[in-house]
Amino acid sequence: KQVYDVGRLAGKVAMGTANARDLVALRSSLETLPALAGLLEDADAGLLRDLGADLGPLPELTDLLARALVDDPPVVLTEGGLLRDGFDPELDELRLIQRDGRGWIAALQARERERTGIGSLKIGFNKVFGYYIEVTRANLHLVPPEYERRQTLANAERFVTPELKEMEAKVLGAEDRAKALEYRRFLELRDEVAGHLEALQTRARALAVLDTVAALAEVAVERGYVCPRVHEGFALEIRGGRHPVVEAALQGERFVPNDLVLDEDQHLAIITGPNMAGKSTILRQTALIVLLAQMGSFVPAESAAVGLVDRIFTRVGASDDLSRGRSTFMVEMTETANILHNATPRSLVVLDEIGRGTSTFDGLSIAWAVAEHIHDLGCRTLFATHYHELTDLERTLKGVRNFNVAVKEWEGRVIFLRRLVEGGASRSYGIQVGRLAGLPEAVVDRAGEILRNLEEGELDEGGRPRLALSHRVGARAPAQQLDLFAAARERRLTGFAREVAAVEVERLTPVEALVRLDELRARARELLAREAKE
Repeated sequence: KQVYDVGRLAGKVAMGTANARDLVALRSSLETLPALAGLLEDADAGLLRDLGADLGPLPELTDLLARALVDDPPVVLTEGGLLRDGFDPELDELRLIQRDGRGWIAALQARERERTGIGSLKIGFNKVFGYYIEVTRANLHLVPPEYERRQTLANAERFVTPELKEMEAKVLGAEDRAKALEYRRFLELRDEVAGHLEALQTRARALAVLDTVAALAEVAVERGYVCPRVHEGFALEIRGGRHPVVEAALQGERFVPNDLVLDEDQHLAIITGPNMAGKSTILRQTALIVLLAQMGSFVPAESAAVGLVDRIFTRVGASDDLSRGRSTFMVEMTETANILHNATPRSLVVLDEIGRGTSTFDGLSIAWAVAEHIHDLGCRTLFATHYHELTDLERTLKGVRNFNVAVKEWEGRVIFLRRLVEGGASRSYGIQVGRLAGLPEAVVDRAGEILRNLEEGELDEGGRPRLALSHRVGARAPAQQLDLFAAARERRLTGFAREVAAVEVERLTPVEALVRLDELRARARELLAREAKE
């Protein structure tokens, strides 16, 4: 790595917190600038040529850092080892004294061994006693009288001599002065670098833009992105759109692309379908494709034509704000209110599950009213919901179109096709998704029984849904229930007939028609089986 985060490094210089390694990283980055600028000066794109101009070299600063700093300095600034030999004459002189002093001590050790006849004699150093001569107990009888005892150990004695103390003062004094001087010189160097902050920040911005452009170009080539057409019209048309992050995260699995068109005739898309089918992914990928297109990037799609968007508003996810005393529903409503007050006909609005944080009727009412208001604003909107009642808006509001994320039922289980198709979803498949999530089979079966009672309108003595209480031991079905059987069967058949009548055959592809036919067949078999039981 040759180019580092110049903006961050310049910020540390400005704050006076940059260490020697930071300045070495800055030096490495500056040394790369001439090559980068040379690559960009003849580029076809005007943006790249402008970046090349902003990446002009800073020879004086680069040379200063190259002369001053060693290649691998320590992190600690006060222990020396930061600056090169030859950068500061006074520092060089103190370092020479240190080196000569260490050489003199090595020579003294050899001379004393020969003079005293103590072959194991050695000269050492610690921070408490400084330099000392160490002699083992076995050789104490050979110690000369001029040796002064300093420390007694278990197996040795430590001594000093006047000559050793004199040299210690010179060496240690030079070392301490060298560290202090080197620290002062480094601070002066850092202050001098700070004088080039404006030039560094210009190059940091250019490097950031270049890094972004290069990353976008690399991912576009690797993943087959296309150049979008951004125009001043209203229509948003995406063919084969993909979610850039989800697609990259899939391992060994193909991402299912989807088409989407929002224009004057259909600017509010109501999207239904079960959990885990991919509704939220489609919402997010649409917003990301628009954002990438308008920032000048290629996009993950087969083709994309994007009418200019002034803002992208999103209401997705579910979380509370306990620190400010706001429930999940309050957060949801606050974000929705912001959208309704600020969206314009040129905005792109992404709404995911509005109204789910409160009771069913309240949530449905709010979602319905929000959808009507958004429709009247005229902005392009994706509205994902589990309230299937909202699909009725297509019949009353001309700009609404229903879509669903297709699924297939097979042997009582749900297969997610991940394909966005026209028309509203007939079911939510929440129980099947619960089975996939690992709910106990007894709970899944019980939920299915309750759901059937709710859908068929079976009532108890008080006129409320029966909720399948008849299966419990000792529970008695009231006499009134017998009178409701015929009506219940009629309601089931009428509901099925309406479901069949609602199929818009002319708007289905052959594959979608087969999937829908299979769903209807499964529903018919279920009704026949129930008739046989009754």
